[in-house]
Amino acid sequence: MKLASREASIDLREGALRLAVIADTHSNPHPGARTAIAAMKPDAIVHAGDIGDTSVLDTFAEIAPVIAVRGNIDERVLPDVVALDVLASGTSVYKILLLHIGVYGPKIRADAARLAHAHAARLVVCGHSHVPFIGKDKGLTVFNPGSIGPRRFTLPIVFGVLEIANGKLALHHVDCETGQRWAPA
Repeated sequence: MKLASREASIDLREGALRLAVIADTHSNPHPGARTAIAAMKPDAIVHAGDIGDTSVLDTFAEIAPVIAVRGNIDERVLPDVVALDVLASGTSVYKILLLHIGVYGPKIRADAARLAHAHAARLVVCGHSHVPFIGKDKGLTVFNPGSIGPRRFTLPIVFGVLEIANGKLALHHVDCETGQRWAPA
């Protein structure tokens, strides 16, 4: 099956960019997510799929522009993949591939790696597992923001923060229940 894809771009502001990265809302984002995301004042919000009711996107669009992909529970109204180009003065400085299913455990899937390399992306952002994850594989950085939807098993309810400043990428997670930076115990 051919994946529906599109390209998008976002500009650095004064040499920096802050994105809230969310996934797996399943129509019911944690109430603390909106507050915590609004407080960080992101330049945009990227949603890595399993949105559920698309009105969720409208809620987050009240905070910042939203770029989203379709997850395996979503209707085909959104692309499966977005190649996001980060621009500085009209020049590409960083490329991100956004899709729903990108890893198998801690390893990037071969199809996701091929797609990322085809788009010259250095970062793959994906959801699906609900497991917050930052790693490297096949020459790519992989970022799963976790889930801000209903709790699954004992997994945390978290979202990701992606920042680019002074040419450097920084990634971390935020706990929706506490509003604080999250790290595995």
